[in-house]
Order: sequence, then C-alpha cells, then structure tokens
Amino acid sequence: MPSQPTKDLETFENPTPTRDFQIHIEIPEFTCLCPKTGQPDFATLFLDYIPDQKCVELKSLKLYIWSFRNEGHFHEAVTNRILDDLVRATEPRFMRLTAKFYVRGGIFTNVVAEHRKAGWQPQPRVELAEFAPQSNTRG
Repeated sequence: MPSQPTKDLETFENPTPTRDFQIHIEIPEFTCLCPKTGQPDFATLFLDYIPDQKCVELKSLKLYIWSFRNEGHFHEAVTNRILDDLVRATEPRFMRLTAKFYVRGGIFTNVVAEHRKAGWQPQPRVELAEFAPQSNTRG
C-alpha cells in the first residue's frame, strides 16, 4: 500500500491568521477497538476549530485517524486523546471534537471535548455554524 497509518499530524500556515474563521471537518469512518471485548467500535467524528497560526493537513489527518483502527480505546479516552494531539499540532484558538459512536448493546455514546487557547475570547456574535450530518454528501 502506498500509505500507512501514522500518528504524525502535519500542518500548514494559516492563510488568514488575522481573522477568526471556522473549519469544519467530518470523519464518518472512525474505527477503534473496544478494550474490553476487542470488537470494533465505529464513530463519526466532527472537528470544528478556529485556527491560530496553523491548520491541520487533511491527508495526515486521514492517516492519523486510520492509526486507531487496531487499537483498544474507551470512547471518552480516545476522543480526548485525538483532541489533545490535534491541539498540540495546531495550537488553535478554539477546537471542539464531537465523537458520535454507533450503537453497541443498545447504547449510543456521544463525547464532546473542547479546547480554548488561554486568553482567547470570541468576538461578539461569533457562533459556530451547525452542519447537518453528511452535509458534504450530494445527491
């Protein structure tokens, strides 16, 4: 295979660092393993962030997300780990990761973790847009 999973997250310079703007990324194919049973857990991840000086490069994000496929993680732990790794790589003004795990044993789990850069305050009326699930799918 030409690509392999990796924990390396690449970034690029924010093209407009003087403005707060929202980046919304949907990752509908997140997979990890249940640490208790070894069975696969599936989730859709919603990443919303306001970059400061750096943005996450999407191919590296894809390979990073892929790296969890054969690892055992509790939903809460993996959501916070991904957020921590992304914050460490990009140092955003604001970042929110929402993980919506598919049903297992009759239970849905949603985990929301946030980061705010120390001292950053949103300007008045800055609201993150709501995006419908699968909003990037046409047809």
